[in-house]
Amino acid sequence: MSCSSNSSIADRGRRRLLLGLGALACLSGRALANEAPLAGLQRWGSGDYRRFGFLVYRATLWAGDDPAVPPLALRLDYRRSIAGAAIAEASVREMRRFVDDEPRLAGWGKRMASLFPDVVDGDHLVGLWLPEGARFLQGGRLLGEVRDPAFARAFFAIWLDARTSAPELRAALLTRGRG
Repeated sequence: MSCSSNSSIADRGRRRLLLGLGALACLSGRALANEAPLAGLQRWGSGDYRRFGFLVYRATLWAGDDPAVPPLALRLDYRRSIAGAAIAEASVREMRRFVDDEPRLAGWGKRMASLFPDVVDGDHLVGLWLPEGARFLQGGRLLGEVRDPAFARAFFAIWLDARTSAPELRAALLTRGRG
């Protein structure tokens, strides 16, 4: 057997491996986008968020037995086009209800602005609240994470804390089997 035969066999093997890895990545992305984002979590509730009467997004919560304890996942299905920077700004504005530390909020705002993409009607983002922080995905693709439990607590408080600016949405999310 010549050297060229061996390299040809090796090239075919590499191609098969790369194609297999690519297919696996596509399948796992589709599975994450279409199913509950974390194994072991149950679908709780869902509800609509409206601003000035316009539907902005539909939120759906997955959690364990206690929806205030991580891990949990929140999926937002957008019904409007919104710039990622505007999503980050609105998040900081809401997080001020729970955090009184402007330098910390400013840092979190910059991080979110670097992670959150612009969205259009039909896009969805998933936030995962994990013990070590928060992770964000779009369509099954990892956007990034913020490894800070205080950030995750304040971010998910936007929807789950009793002091939320959207108490009807909170009630819908925390009612198992609703939506």
